Amino acid sequence: MKSQASGKPMTNAVVLGAGMVGSVIAEDLLRSGFAVTIVDYSSDALARVAERSNGAIAIAKVDCSDKDAIRKCIDSAEIVFGALPSWLGLNALETIITSGKSYCDISFMAEDPRKWDALAKEHGVTCVVDFGVAPGMSHILCAHAVHLLDSCERLEIVVGGLPVERTWPFEYKAPFSPRDVIEEYIRPARIVEHGKLITRPALSECVLMDLPGVGTLEAFNSDGLRTLCDTLDVPFMRERTLRYPGHTEMMQVLKAAGFFSEQLVRIDEHTIAPIDMTSKILIESWKYEPGEADLTVMQVEAEGMVGEEQVRLCWDLLDYYDGDADQSSMARTTGFPAASMGKMIADGTIAEPGVHPPESFGSNDAVVLRLLAELEERNVKYKKTMESVR
Repeated sequence: MKSQASGKPMTNAVVLGAGMVGSVIAEDLLRSGFAVTIVDYSSDALARVAERSNGAIAIAKVDCSDKDAIRKCIDSAEIVFGALPSWLGLNALETIITSGKSYCDISFMAEDPRKWDALAKEHGVTCVVDFGVAPGMSHILCAHAVHLLDSCERLEIVVGGLPVERTWPFEYKAPFSPRDVIEEYIRPARIVEHGKLITRPALSECVLMDLPGVGTLEAFNSDGLRTLCDTLDVPFMRERTLRYPGHTEMMQVLKAAGFFSEQLVRIDEHTIAPIDMTSKILIESWKYEPGEADLTVMQVEAEGMVGEEQVRLCWDLLDYYDGDADQSSMARTTGFPAASMGKMIADGTIAEPGVHPPESFGSNDAVVLRLLAELEERNVKYKKTMESVR
């Protein structure tokens, strides 16, 4: 198949997952001249993508927990994108690697995806993992800060996706699986202090922060550093998640009461893990209504030296729901970076085999600048500032 605009053969891309993020990736690839197929097990999600694209995006109903089914649906792909729930992420990564396909993935999987690095090198494929907004942009900007500074003493990421309108009781909604959000609330947070890796409970050390354009939010420890813990030599590193004030205490109550427990309990003839019940209930409470506006706020802050001067280097993101395109902010800020990075894999800009976390490319000025430029073209703007610290 050839692109009508250029006459060049179109690159075949397959997107695994037709949720809010997967659909944004697919639509962006389509606008960039790719031939796109999106796969999912949900007929409703697939129908929505087909309708939005007027049939220009091909759809396929596939059980993405089935390795053989994945192999079959990506057989003709030149590049594969992953927008699956975290529990499917690692198996999908292995399947795609052994199928000989390069991959860009946003799955926030609990496991370390680098366990398949040697396998990817063996098969000669390039895989970039965790490439959304955070992790993803957060990580590549942290590494870019280390690259720009002569020495870096501290890195801090604060990030959150929130509904524009605060509604009782949670003052929060999730554009993806509630189970993945709850993982942020129960997984111990890895932090680097004085050059040593430590852990603190999720939801701990909650503080109030005033952020430009948003106002006062609360920030708590979360396990977002992931691979940064051992890829960057910076003595102080931390990630914190942002919510409207009051949400953290409510989640701590649910956690303490056992609603996030994975230990099975028996109720009459039924056995269930409380976390599964809680996730099922929160699907409705945390679901965005059609056209409901959300925002994404992130700040990546680095402190270090340039020559003899101590400086603070910062990137700020504040993004909102796009009503014209009917795309949530979290889907935009997650999906667009993945699409951009995948395009660089497809065109050979990034070609080194292996499984690469986002920070692998932070010292590559051309990759970082292209990524930021393509995001700005889509009205996702990272404001960079650098000032002296007195």
